Amino acid sequence: MSPTETKDATKREIAVEVPADEVTRETEALIRKYQKLARLPGFRKGHAPASIIRQRFSEDIKSEVVEALVPRYFRQEADRQGLVPVSQPRVTDLHIHEGEPLRFKASFEVLPEVKVEGYKELRADKPEIAVADEEVQHSIDHIREQQATYSAIEGRAAADGDFAQVALDGRPKDGGEGQPVHMDDVLVEINGANTMTEFTENLRGATPGEERVFDVVYPEDAQDKRLAGKTFTYTVKVLSLKQKNLPELNDAFAKELGEFASMDDVRQRIRENIEAEKKHTAERESKDKLVAELVKRNDFEVPEALVDHQIDVRLERGLRALAAQGMRSEDMKKMDLNRLRAGQRDQAAQEVKASLLLEKIADLEKIEVGDEEINREIEALAQQTKQTPEAVRARLTRDGALDRIRSRIRNEKTLDFLYHQSA
Repeated sequence: MSPTETKDATKREIAVEVPADEVTRETEALIRKYQKLARLPGFRKGHAPASIIRQRFSEDIKSEVVEALVPRYFRQEADRQGLVPVSQPRVTDLHIHEGEPLRFKASFEVLPEVKVEGYKELRADKPEIAVADEEVQHSIDHIREQQATYSAIEGRAAADGDFAQVALDGRPKDGGEGQPVHMDDVLVEINGANTMTEFTENLRGATPGEERVFDVVYPEDAQDKRLAGKTFTYTVKVLSLKQKNLPELNDAFAKELGEFASMDDVRQRIRENIEAEKKHTAERESKDKLVAELVKRNDFEVPEALVDHQIDVRLERGLRALAAQGMRSEDMKKMDLNRLRAGQRDQAAQEVKASLLLEKIADLEKIEVGDEEINREIEALAQQTKQTPEAVRARLTRDGALDRIRSRIRNEKTLDFLYHQSA
């Protein structure tokens, strides 16, 4: 067997030779298997001569010999040379002839040697966190809106600030493209901050029982992409008019929200929650900058196989998010995946580099993940999926995901180490 031929930091090619007697042994075993199973004219099942089997099934037997011996001897030679492939080998120069050794070359990718420097000099941004009174009041106003009640308006037409309870049908104007919109019961605030101008102008002055027909032109940047840039004709029937009633901000309201004695308690809890969320966001952004600086100081080549895998992970995550937002599967199928993959490549490569660097720092700093940490992760997944921890563990073990979870937790702990050591 030949020594490794190094092409660059991540690519390797090895030449492998399988001894002729091993090829013969595998070939003879396959011939015996074919003798037992083959049905040939003029011979009882299991009694066809080996010479006929060898002649009749020559190419099939040769293919099975290759399938049996190439992976086995590739692994043996890679292990012998201390190489750990991270991609499937590409086999070339295959030579297989009766009575001769089986020879082939295998090209594959390996992890580069990762050297990490300067990580102890990294400094994280740790801004002062402050919560303004206006932020607290905004949250209280939002809660108050959620607790609002509505009472009927009698004896007058809809005016600004009123809520029209309507049933509506919307269709693309003049048979244009787009899916019809139908709602049996929806509240429309006249001149509300989130109400389209056309709805306000056409429903202002309406009374219960009236029907209004009007067009709505949606802007190109409309939040609902299915409506963006389209013109719809709406038929809207006013069912009733309502007035919003907001609860008073007093201690009775505070007690309805939970275990609070007063509105001061509510304000304090809201302030603490906003502060915790701001700290979490600031820490996440700071860690992102730390990782970017770490990669910048320790740049290196990464295997394409790992980058491609990370692109798959990012695309799957993105498509799940689009599905959660209501995008239909038929619309997803129309997406240009090659263009999407190309757009993800640079960020995916950065993520792979960051992961390898964090693993190296974890080795240097002897950062490990205990079984109790894995158990907590499994219990959390069990609660999310409404399964038993045992069932989740069995599934993760079967899918080979436990090692990935352990690696992710280890990298998170290493990033925490970098963040806190830079204080």
